Amino acid sequence: MSKRDYYEVLGINQGASSSEIKKAYRKAAVEHHPDKNPDDPQAEERFKEVGEAYEILSNEEKRAAYDRFGHSAFSGGGQRSHDPFDLFREVFGGSGGGGGGGIFEELFGGGGGARSRGRGGGANNRGADLRYDLELSLEEAAGGTEKQLELEKAVACEKCSGSGSSSGSGSTACNTCGGHGQVISSRGFFQVQQTCPDCRGSGKIIENPCSQCRGEGRVEELSRIKLKIPAGIAHGSRIRSTGNGESGWRGGGNGDLYVVVHIKEHDIFEREDNDLFCEVPIPFIVATLGGELEIPTLTGKASIKIPSGTQNATVFRLRERGIQFLNSTRKGDLMVQVQVEIPTKLNKQQRESLQTFADSIGVKNSPMHEGFFQKAKRFFT
Repeated sequence: MSKRDYYEVLGINQGASSSEIKKAYRKAAVEHHPDKNPDDPQAEERFKEVGEAYEILSNEEKRAAYDRFGHSAFSGGGQRSHDPFDLFREVFGGSGGGGGGGIFEELFGGGGGARSRGRGGGANNRGADLRYDLELSLEEAAGGTEKQLELEKAVACEKCSGSGSSSGSGSTACNTCGGHGQVISSRGFFQVQQTCPDCRGSGKIIENPCSQCRGEGRVEELSRIKLKIPAGIAHGSRIRSTGNGESGWRGGGNGDLYVVVHIKEHDIFEREDNDLFCEVPIPFIVATLGGELEIPTLTGKASIKIPSGTQNATVFRLRERGIQFLNSTRKGDLMVQVQVEIPTKLNKQQRESLQTFADSIGVKNSPMHEGFFQKAKRFFT
């Protein structure tokens, strides 16, 4: 679910020129266009990914920011992205789907079975997809939660029910395109089919536009969306909320909302995949004599037995006390590394007692110390 590197998406290296980026986009966009892959349900997602990569890398400022900070450079809540089909039309200079003429007949085979994505003739005025960056605590990510998201976006106009037309008024065929939604212009030896600039591809002109949305069929509003976060979600994961993007133009379908998850650093635990790691201090007396140690977990407290003679940095594993695997009841483990505390303030009597104790045990009771200096002696001789 994490985002792929934009250079990897387009199949280019980081030093690629602008012409190489555009060439790579044209190739990838045609390859993954949904009209080219009518039986592949994942084609549209790949097509959107290619468009997103090109949108960033083709802009010098955005590319520089991406090269420095990666995907985090564009982590603003509710950030818009261009409609990938509009971007496709801009780059190729024509309609973005089958059924069109000119160069697109060559790309898509004359539109025999392709779906029309122009706005005229069964128009698809789909709204833009949106991105929202959501910050979660480790506890929320581990156990799952429900969040209410707030973002400004285009929603269907209530006054005209998204039609863009005032109540009771109708629409007429566009004079510029004759109601087709597309116009053909000549460029040298080539004819290029483009979206009509007057009706924006709808093929119709509204006689009496809605006063609230001015004929758009949508208005900007603060929207609240409830989103369920599954237990075990990882940092950088992307959740698709279908239909919660922007409303379409004049009754077109809604775009999707993509929620990117960011997990805050925890004061105690570090996460690696589905395992948790933490460091716990223990008194040197407990490390020496042994005992029981109470430790924190994400779901409460637990106890571990400390054997006598436990050395510093010893790791204890608590099974099934880590993070739950996505779509599973299985959990990772909690790894506890003990850090032996050494007293820093001793009075005279304590120092004398400790020295007496040290003299009484000798080197034989310090196997790590003895082993190290035996090796060191051989090294220097």
